[in-house]
Amino acid sequence: MKEVIIITEPERVKVLSDDTRFRILQLLRKSPMSIGELSLALGKDRTTIYRHVKVLERAGLVEEISVEGNERIYGRTARLFLIKADPDESIEKFRQAYLQVEADRLVRIMEKAGFEIRDRAKLVELAKEVLDEIEKRSQPVLKKVSQAEIELSEVELFHLLNMLVFIQSCDLCEKSREVRRIMNI
Repeated sequence: MKEVIIITEPERVKVLSDDTRFRILQLLRKSPMSIGELSLALGKDRTTIYRHVKVLERAGLVEEISVEGNERIYGRTARLFLIKADPDESIEKFRQAYLQVEADRLVRIMEKAGFEIRDRAKLVELAKEVLDEIEKRSQPVLKKVSQAEIELSEVELFHLLNMLVFIQSCDLCEKSREVRRIMNI
């Protein structure tokens, strides 16, 4: 299993935009599972789960890792998937929903850390805008890394993403000042 896979192709992102497939990947992050185990965990019939697992397998996100009796055991092909596809009409709804969830999570993390947030809704909106902007501007670099099939560890990915944010930091200065005002930093 690889540490990180960067997903830049809209076709692969479409595979993830299905809720059942996304939930299967979440379950497989915890541990490899059989179709029966996935079926029980998700409350769906085995045929449905099998069909979704096969779609994930064809997209290179899941692989058969062993056989136990009659059951095939499936696992993720990477511990971490970074979804950074070029904006595309067919995945834009999923992308925007994903950005909204992530922006909200970031604000919750800041709240739990004890930051005083004056306008939560505005901060979530700004976080989403910043994530969207960084994602769009990072595409060329991430696509090159993905196409070069460079093996990245989570730490290397973290540093690469930090560098991409740094490169774009001057372009995002006004949004940064606004976030600092909202958070009283």
